This record gives sequence, C-alpha cells and structure tokens, in this order.
Amino acid sequence: MARLALVALYFFALMITPTASAKVLELVTLQYPPYAYQAQGEVKGMAVELIQEAFRRMKQPIKISILPWARAIYRIEQGQSDAIFTIYKTKERAVFTDYSNEILIHQSMALFTRKDSPIKFDGQLSALAQYRFGVVRKVSYGDIFDQAVSNHQISPPDITDTGEQNVMKLLQGRFDILVSNKLGALHILQQMGQAEKVSMLSPEIEQIPSYIAFAKKNHLQVTRDQFDATLREMKRDGSYAKIVSRYLLP
Repeated sequence: MARLALVALYFFALMITPTASAKVLELVTLQYPPYAYQAQGEVKGMAVELIQEAFRRMKQPIKISILPWARAIYRIEQGQSDAIFTIYKTKERAVFTDYSNEILIHQSMALFTRKDSPIKFDGQLSALAQYRFGVVRKVSYGDIFDQAVSNHQISPPDITDTGEQNVMKLLQGRFDILVSNKLGALHILQQMGQAEKVSMLSPEIEQIPSYIAFAKKNHLQVTRDQFDATLREMKRDGSYAKIVSRYLLP
C-alpha cells in the first residue's frame, strides 16, 4: 500500500512540475528604454523584469526578443511569436491579439521640443498643426494623438524605427516636436547626454494603460488568464512596486 502511494505521488509530481521540454513562449518587444532594451547582449528593463518575474512564478519558460515594432506586430498577427509587450489597446490590434485584462504599466504621453524652440502647448494638438511631428513606426501614441493624425488635425508625422533615432532627428531639426512616452524619452535623453538640449511641453497629452497581448492564432487564452492572476498577486505582495521603483528617474 505504501509503495502504491509513493508511485502515485511520483506521477502527481511529474504532472505539476514543468520539464525542460516545456514549450518556450516567444515574446517580442521593441527597443524602448527604460521599459525594454538590449544592452551587452542582454534584454533588460522595467517591463522585462515584470514579465520575467510573472512567468517565473507561472513556471513558464520564455524567450524575449527585441525587434523593430512593425516587425514585432507582424509576428504576432501571423502567430509567428506568442506575445508582445508593452502594447496599447486599439480596435485594429484586438482583431489578432488577446490582451491581458491586468494593466502591465501606465504610461504618460508627452511632447518634446528643442530647448531653443518657441513652441508652446495648451493641450490642443490642433493648435500645433503648422509644426512637424516625429514618431516611431507602428507605435500607437494613444487615442488623442492617433485621432489627431487620422483626422488631419495635424500633418502626417515623420516616421522612424527607434526612439533614439527620433531624438537625433529632433536635435538635427528634421522635425519640430517629438512625440513619446514621457519616461522613455527622458531615459533616452539622459543616456545620450542630451537632456539639456530638449524641453518637455506641458501639459502631457494623456495617460495610457499598456498591456501584454497574446497572439490569437496561438490559442493562449489560458496562459493569458494565468498571467493576469500572477500580475495581480505581484501588485498585492509589493514585488511589482519594488521593480518599478528601480527605474523611476530622480
């Protein structure tokens, strides 16, 4: 009887213990410091640490790749990768993704100009119609900015592949206003040693929640639900706040 009990316990342990052959989920994101970035061959950042800790608790192996955002979106749409972060909710993306219900990170959208620029912002993007904007390809900047572009309240923006390229174009005078996540732009400027040459306009455009989203083609709704529960627990036990605090600028 005791031997049968041990055998049963052994097989139960096999059922609940992940093995080395467990499927590795392929996650994609973009070069987006301080949220996600590659340095010395390692993927780092605030969102990366949150994602890694959540999947570690889920005992789910993952691989994170940094890609140009347009390519990352395409891979999720085609089911070539399993999940993408940090991503804003749009109707177009909801067609091919299952968003987490739990917010991964709240982000603030802001406008930046060269220090010597006379541009002022009163909260109305239409008042800036005469100026040229710079954005990153396939990145949503929230409903307010995205709709201002689609409704032709402002000119079609200059498009590039990375936030770093966007900063260089602003400093070179190739456009007048850089649109960016606030913390991301400040981090890039600090890392490039260019913070004294750029001003952030006030007020901010809006605060936007960002998520992880799973490829619908890969049928990962159960994994999404497990991720939601795990991220909620991280917020409750303080580990979420501890990770985020390490990346906040003084």
